[in-house]
Amino acid sequence: MILVTGATGTVGRRVVARLTAAGHDVRAVVRDPSRAALPAGVPTVTADLADPTTLRPHLGGVRAVFLIWPFVDPAATVQLAPDLADVLASAGSRVVFLSAASAEADPNSFWAVVERALIERDLPWTVLRPTGFATNTLGWADAIRAEGVVRWPHGAAARSLIHEDDIAAVAVEALTGDQHDRRTYVLTGPETVTQAEQVRLIGAAIGRDVRWEDVPPQAIRPMLAEAMGSPAFAEMADFV
Repeated sequence: MILVTGATGTVGRRVVARLTAAGHDVRAVVRDPSRAALPAGVPTVTADLADPTTLRPHLGGVRAVFLIWPFVDPAATVQLAPDLADVLASAGSRVVFLSAASAEADPNSFWAVVERALIERDLPWTVLRPTGFATNTLGWADAIRAEGVVRWPHGAAARSLIHEDDIAAVAVEALTGDQHDRRTYVLTGPETVTQAEQVRLIGAAIGRDVRWEDVPPQAIRPMLAEAMGSPAFAEMADFV
């Protein structure tokens, strides 16, 4: 049995689909089973990672856990991650954690905090660090439709975007293979592209002239805090 947290999310849903297609038994952790819309036959359970003990009853017979951390506040993560790591370690399951490439540059980020909590326990872990989700560019869709202009910081910042299905494919290999314990993988796409160039390419694909307009990071701080439900996430304006 493989337990998937965040099973209805962008990556988690794809992990569930790939595992079931390959014939693995899956148990999906969701907030609302009635709205999960997962593949037929996938059992769903509810747990709240704000109280890691709620996960314990669902770990029976589980040999691997796909972990997506739902909290963006580093202070809250410092409090919660060690308890969750203890629960997972007591179960003896392999843990594959979806982190981010920025965890290396920012040791105080919530991703890095969770990584350390897992690494410090006596359990088989694998850390996946994608450089950037390709579908994050959908966040620009409304601005492109309305004005044909994307106003965002760091237009010259370049990253290698990766599709979420490719992340899921790596996650499934790490969950089911035996050669990935205590290893960290940086996941990238095929090409490094600046954010401004991404916008130009989107415009070319839809047949419109779409422009990038750089704005200072502080201009988007309130937007990030509201979107992620935490003032702490406003600090990510320096990195997006």
